[in-house]
Amino acid sequence: MPANNGSDARIKTTVVGSYPVIDWLVAAPSKAALQDATAVVLKTQELAGLDVIADGELYRFDINHPETNGMIEYFVKPLDNVRTGITRKDSADFRALQGMGFRRQPSAVVEGPIGAGTLDLVADYGRVRSLTSSPLKFTATGPHMLTKTLLDRHYGSNADLAMAIAQVLAEQIAEIDAEVVQLDEANLPGSPEEAGWAADALNVMLDAVQTTPAVHLCFGNYGGQSIQKGTWGSLIDYINALHVDHMVMEFAFRGYGELEYLKEVRPEIGLGIGVIDIKSTVIESPETVAKRIEDAAKVVGLERIRYVHPDCGFWMLKRNIADGKMRALVAGRDLFEGRQPSVTVDAAANAH
Repeated sequence: MPANNGSDARIKTTVVGSYPVIDWLVAAPSKAALQDATAVVLKTQELAGLDVIADGELYRFDINHPETNGMIEYFVKPLDNVRTGITRKDSADFRALQGMGFRRQPSAVVEGPIGAGTLDLVADYGRVRSLTSSPLKFTATGPHMLTKTLLDRHYGSNADLAMAIAQVLAEQIAEIDAEVVQLDEANLPGSPEEAGWAADALNVMLDAVQTTPAVHLCFGNYGGQSIQKGTWGSLIDYINALHVDHMVMEFAFRGYGELEYLKEVRPEIGLGIGVIDIKSTVIESPETVAKRIEDAAKVVGLERIRYVHPDCGFWMLKRNIADGKMRALVAGRDLFEGRQPSVTVDAAANAH
């Protein structure tokens, strides 16, 4: 069941994960500054009225890979038997592979059995948990996405590599008690033919979640651009194979014409509908958000919608835009449910 966060709203509001990297953190990074910046992100979401908040993923940011906000390198570089020094031949071999055309180099090269190395998601979560008592979402990149960015010189198949990654990550996920644990797969929607082995690996991680397991799917957010082609219709079998409480899905940017496909999703899987377009700098009005929720409810049924949220992470937007979009999300949900808005968008915007 979805996390009970004390809100009387039937549809909960949340974010997908990332928040714009705060300028002063980049200018003078330190452990103390990261802690302070994360506290700011959490408090900003609380003031916006979100039901389930996230840490903004600031601890993952890698200045050398700003286009992916650390969602790949952060997870693979610490692992055992993974080489991060990339040779010219490594790059050539990687470019010869199918399905990762937006990268010219692998994130790393796998040369032996995958081990946890110095990756410590439990400690990452612990630092965030100490900063808020609000319902919290913890996010991690899924094994399909990580596998597709690696150059494998050991396992011999994507399926075996993905399973090895999933087993390592699952051991750590099992110790995280955030109200929602969300796994992100941003490459699978463009590669539905890989759904079988991708779902098998992801389920290893989902089964390890002790609270509420969620999966985020989108068609890419690489430097603010969509990079995957495909349809939600081709992913229904994949979604139905997942051991998941609810999905977190991109719709605002793509439009809502594919909502019909979601009628085929198993009824016990809740739906999270993207109603905020993170690829646009225009802040939606509460009326726009409410209309998007209404339109989605007419197609899939109000009882199926558990969450509304942005399409993807906020990392490539300016803070004032991201903050405005979060306030609009909550106000639009409240408008749809006939509630008095907990935060007025115009008043909050004047604070910036």
